[in-house]
Amino acid sequence: MNIGYHRLSAYIFPFYKNPKSDLVLKDGMTFEQMMMLYRFDKKLRIVLFNEIEKIEVAIRSILANIGCQELGNKYWITKAEYFANTNKFRQTLAVIEKELAASKENYIENFRQNYIEDYPPAWMITEVLFFGNLNYIYSNIASNRLRKLIADYFGLNPQVFTSWLTVLANLRNMCCHHAQVWNRDFMLNPAEPRKVSKIWIDTSKLDKKKVFYRLFIIRFFLSAISPSNNFNGKIAELLSKFPLIDITAIGFCKDWKDESLWQWVIIR
Repeated sequence: MNIGYHRLSAYIFPFYKNPKSDLVLKDGMTFEQMMMLYRFDKKLRIVLFNEIEKIEVAIRSILANIGCQELGNKYWITKAEYFANTNKFRQTLAVIEKELAASKENYIENFRQNYIEDYPPAWMITEVLFFGNLNYIYSNIASNRLRKLIADYFGLNPQVFTSWLTVLANLRNMCCHHAQVWNRDFMLNPAEPRKVSKIWIDTSKLDKKKVFYRLFIIRFFLSAISPSNNFNGKIAELLSKFPLIDITAIGFCKDWKDESLWQWVIIR
């Protein structure tokens, strides 16, 4: 009654016999087993959201600060000359104006009361925008050098950086809206880095549409902004609390703990 059949039905589906379309439950299936999947997915979303938050906060800061340093203009985000596509810039500016008008943050109120400029500096603007807005701004930057500097901070090239931001923004939104993620086949296909400045993984054994691949994307970003974090420990602890979870449905490969990026985190 408190969760709803439609939401719970997604967690019943793995317990149907093949063909699934017959909707016949496997022998011995219990309501508690279904609720176990539901609780696991909920806790997984919480872990993912908490880590993506760190990445989002870092991207807000890096985008604003490196942009200001490179262009020598603290208002660059609201200046058309720094962007490649005029229509995209106008759309972004409209979003900025809307978010600033709605914002009740103290620093925005203080700016309105004490400064005559139409827009606050970049480091204030990025704080009122959504994750997807940040990627929209980044992808429209006219300066190749600036885009490379921002992406290189995280050890990526601009193409992969843009792709991964899109992937993480999508995953973040799913976590915010309590969507099922544990065994989902995600529609977005992350770009594959050919050369990175940090440890990466052998992706030949992984399904890029599964959440497991996204765990490595999160881990890669964290290696730049929070190298001593315990993301791997949180995932390992979660799996230990739900030993009956089919990790292959999440996209885990058999020897996932042997991946160099995962081991690097453990060693750290």
